Amino acid sequence: MKLFDKLGFNKLKDGLSKTKAGLFGKINNLISSRKKIDEEFLSELEEILLLSDMGVETAENIISNVKQKVKEEGYKSEEELKIIVKSEIEKVFTKTNSEFADFDFNISKKPYVIMIVGVNGVGKTTSIGKLAYNFRKSGKSVLIGSADTFRAAANDQLEIWARRAEVDIIQSSNDKDPASVAYETVSVALRENKDIAIIDTAGRLHNKTHLMEELKKIKRVMQKVIPDTPDEIFLVIDATTGQNALNQAEEFSKALGKITGIILTKLDGTAKGGIILKINRELHIPVRFIGVGEQIDDLQKFESQKFTEALFADE
Repeated sequence: MKLFDKLGFNKLKDGLSKTKAGLFGKINNLISSRKKIDEEFLSELEEILLLSDMGVETAENIISNVKQKVKEEGYKSEEELKIIVKSEIEKVFTKTNSEFADFDFNISKKPYVIMIVGVNGVGKTTSIGKLAYNFRKSGKSVLIGSADTFRAAANDQLEIWARRAEVDIIQSSNDKDPASVAYETVSVALRENKDIAIIDTAGRLHNKTHLMEELKKIKRVMQKVIPDTPDEIFLVIDATTGQNALNQAEEFSKALGKITGIILTKLDGTAKGGIILKINRELHIPVRFIGVGEQIDDLQKFESQKFTEALFADE
């Protein structure tokens, strides 16, 4: 099932303008200012990569590959050198994201259950609304379960997004058990033959053990309705949080097992888009969707080639 319109290239460039200026703009300036590849050039390039939140291992890997390629093939112009650096960065995306390169939802059963997790303030509610909108737009019936019963405004906010996306919602209340909301959502989705069930969860802090236990409970309870549920567990991460994003991913993985994908939000608000490389390489969790704006259609499927092209594109 093909979901998510292909991201308009100009829109992607606009959404990544801060990363482009902060990371790839500096790389382009470095290449323009150097006549040759030497240790000083490589040292400056590595510093630029590290400042973008790529991580030491990723930066060192890119530097090593650039050095080797220049040694083997050489280059005759500034443009050729830019292509070499671009291709090595793109390879990191492709290598770690290869099995998900042509990712699309393979919905072979109903309901297809998606559990959304993440800490406070990362954009879970808006991401759920945008996911639901895209599903509904593609002709799928959607039911959202508001299992965030810890935050008073969560239910109201999710209801607003459900209305915007024109999908149904199972609402909660502050005195309701989150697991019971998830159970009801999956049960209703099964009974009403819904295509998709999306389960919201509280913006729980990743270092709060009892809250992680609540997530495990939600997963267990849903499996009483449909074994092997959920079909997807998406972790929503704020691109501006840097290293803490990796810590969050590790803790959620420990609690829930395999995280099937990352929704990376607020890329339009940071110069540190290199966090995508760090997540892919160090956690081996694919970034499946990126948020590059506040509109309902601004959550887009991540495509590594287009991403790097947009970052290196001339104005």
